[in-house]
Amino acid sequence: MKIAISGKGGVGKTTFASFLIKALSERGLKVLAIDADPDANLAQALGIGKDKEITPISKMKELIEERTETKLGTMGGFFKLNPKVDDLPEKLSIRVDNIKLMVLGGVKKGGAGCICPESTLLKNLLRHVVLARNETVVVDMEAGLEHLSRGTASGVDKMVIVVEPGTRSIETAYQIRSMANDLGIRNILVVGNKVRNINDEEFISSKMKDFEILGFIPMSSGILDADLEGEPPFEKDKGSLKIVRDMIDKILT
Repeated sequence: MKIAISGKGGVGKTTFASFLIKALSERGLKVLAIDADPDANLAQALGIGKDKEITPISKMKELIEERTETKLGTMGGFFKLNPKVDDLPEKLSIRVDNIKLMVLGGVKKGGAGCICPESTLLKNLLRHVVLARNETVVVDMEAGLEHLSRGTASGVDKMVIVVEPGTRSIETAYQIRSMANDLGIRNILVVGNKVRNINDEEFISSKMKDFEILGFIPMSSGILDADLEGEPPFEKDKGSLKIVRDMIDKILT
């Protein structure tokens, strides 16, 4: 099962991804967690690598030059569009129990559609992970619509869109679904996050009647405390972890 987590920036996408990865690993599944958001925070949310700096793959200059057969920083050079990536998940992931984490990082130059060695390697790696890996994969995607406009989410089995009670968040969800459908992604689920009360739940449900809603995660001081203390949110908010555990069967079927 290959699952992409998407949503508007600030809705709690990475927090939900960490709960989901934790819940899947508790089921005994081996999970490959991919942080594909340039603003990489999934490692902290999983409590991985707290004692060391994690270098995103997009910043591994020697690796990128070796695999794409080019020299970074040169103008007008040629590079391989199909670099070898199948060995990278084992070489570059950080393992904790049943979870392996890869941090892709982002390419912050050349515009959204830039074709450069860094972005080429990342896209090929993500495509390999989604299409060829025989394990449970959870991809914390870039916030917003960028990943869909570039097609990097194509091939996933399911997409979970995280929304919060608010019109802009829900409008973004509709845009994400439309672009996901263009990529052939049909299995789309919704999780309502930062819900304060039944009115918030009813607001989301009324605005998203034609979506399949997995459930709602309440606004939590535990999650805020976890962020302040640099701890995984599932360590501070066991209630929300239980809610996500109860979603697993629907996600995996």
